[in-house]
Amino acid sequence: METPKDEIFRDSIGTITEDGKRAWVFPKKPSGRFYEYRKYVSYLLLAFLFLSPFLKINGNQFLMFNVLERRFNIFGFPFWPQDFHLFVISMLIGVVFITLFTVAFGRIFCGWICPQTIFMEMVFRRIEYWIEGDRNKQRKLDRQKWDAEKIRKRGIKFIVFAFISFLIANVFLAYLIGSDKLIEHITEGPLENVSTLISLLIFTGVFYFVFAWFREQVCIIACPYGRLQGVLLDTKSIVVAYDHKRGEGESGRKKFRKNEDREALGHGDCIDCMQCVHVCPTGIDIRNGTQLECVNCTACIDECDHIMESINLPKGLIRYASEEEIENNTKFKLTPRIKGYIAVLSILIGLLIGMLFLRNDVEANVLRLPGQLYEHKENNIISNVFTYKLVNKTSNDINQVTFKLMSHKGTLRLVSTSEDFIVPRQGIAEGTLFIEINNSALSGDRNKIKIGVFKDDKLIETTTANFLGPRSFK
Repeated sequence: METPKDEIFRDSIGTITEDGKRAWVFPKKPSGRFYEYRKYVSYLLLAFLFLSPFLKINGNQFLMFNVLERRFNIFGFPFWPQDFHLFVISMLIGVVFITLFTVAFGRIFCGWICPQTIFMEMVFRRIEYWIEGDRNKQRKLDRQKWDAEKIRKRGIKFIVFAFISFLIANVFLAYLIGSDKLIEHITEGPLENVSTLISLLIFTGVFYFVFAWFREQVCIIACPYGRLQGVLLDTKSIVVAYDHKRGEGESGRKKFRKNEDREALGHGDCIDCMQCVHVCPTGIDIRNGTQLECVNCTACIDECDHIMESINLPKGLIRYASEEEIENNTKFKLTPRIKGYIAVLSILIGLLIGMLFLRNDVEANVLRLPGQLYEHKENNIISNVFTYKLVNKTSNDINQVTFKLMSHKGTLRLVSTSEDFIVPRQGIAEGTLFIEINNSALSGDRNKIKIGVFKDDKLIETTTANFLGPRSFK
C-alpha cells in the first residue's frame, strides 16, 4: 500500500532524498526573542565550557575526566578509582535529571544546552551566514560553478572551521589530560610531544567532520537521546508544537490574501508560508507534529510569530505547549510520573551529598603480600608482611603520616623508611610493612586486624587486613 503524500514524513527523514542521497539543509537565519535568549544561554555555556578546564578550586581543576589515569574532577571535587561509586551516582543524577526534563519539557536540553546544538547553531552556522549569506545565497552558491567567488568563500569557511575545530580540540584535550599538562606540552613544542599532537589532529578532524559535514545528522542518526525521547514523551509533555486546531480551522490552511475574511471561510491562521520549514535546522515541517528530528530549537516559533505579527494575527500558532493543552486547553501540571522522577532525583542528590560529607581525604589499603605465609618468631611472636597504598585526594601534601595497630597488641614496622612519611598531594604513597602479634592474642589461623592512619597523632583513616597465624586445634 502506497503511503499518502502528506504522510511520507513518517517513513523517511527530511535530510535524505527519495534515492537515498543526502539532502543538504540550508536553514534560514533565525531571529526573534527566543533566538536572542538562546544566544545569551549559549554565550554563558560556551564560556563555562572553555574556562572550566582552566579554573581551579583548592588546586583542583574544576572539571577533568582523565580516563587514562582514572582521575576525575567534578566541580573541583577530585574523584579517584576508589570513589567510583560517587562518580556513578553523579552520572545517574545527570541521567535522571535529563530524563525528568524530557518528560516534562521535551527536548529542551537538545535545543538550549546540548554542546552539539550550541556549536552548530551558535558558532559554525553563524560563521557560515557571515561568509556565505542567508539561505537563498547559500543555495545559489551551492549550485554555482567553482569560480573565484565560490573558491574564496568555501576556502575562508574551511580555514575558519578548521581553526575553531582545532581550538575545541585543545579544550577537549584539557578535559582529558588536564590543563596544566596541556599547557606544558604546548610550551615544550609539538615535536617534544608527538602523541599529544596526533591526538589534537584526530580530535580536530572529528570536530571538523561533525560541524562542517555531518551536522544535523548527529541529532537524527547518531545521538541515542533522540530515540530515547520517543519512549519518554507523552501527551502531557511540553514541546515545540503547532496548534493545529487554530492553524487548520475547519477548511484547512490557505495562502494569505489581503482583506479576506478567513474566519468566515473556515480557514485557520496558518497561511502556508513555509517559513517554519525554511528556518528549521533539521529540515522538518513542525506542522506534522512532534518528530524525531525536532530538537526544540524554537526557530520555528520565532519565525511564525514574526509572520503572525506582520498579518495582524495573534502570536503563538507555534509555541511551547503539550498535546493535551492544544486538544483540551488544559494547563501543565505535575503528573505522578514526573513526581516519581523528582523523588528519585531528590533521593540520589541527598545520597551523593551524604557520601561527599562522609568521604575521607585519604584512602588506605593494606593487603597481605601475595604468596607469603606467616613467620613464627621466638617468644611465640607471629609476623606477617603487608603492602600498603595511601591515596591523597587533597591538593596539599600530608606530612608525618604514621601507622598504628588498633585492634591487637603488637608492633608495626615500615620497611625502608622512617616511622613517618609524606603522602604527596593528589598522589599515592606505597610501601611494605611488617606486623608482629603474640600468638596468644590470635584466635585461629585467620584474624581481622584494624590499622589506623595518623597525621601528627590525629586519626585520619582506618582500614582492615587479614592476619594469618597457626591453626589452633581444640
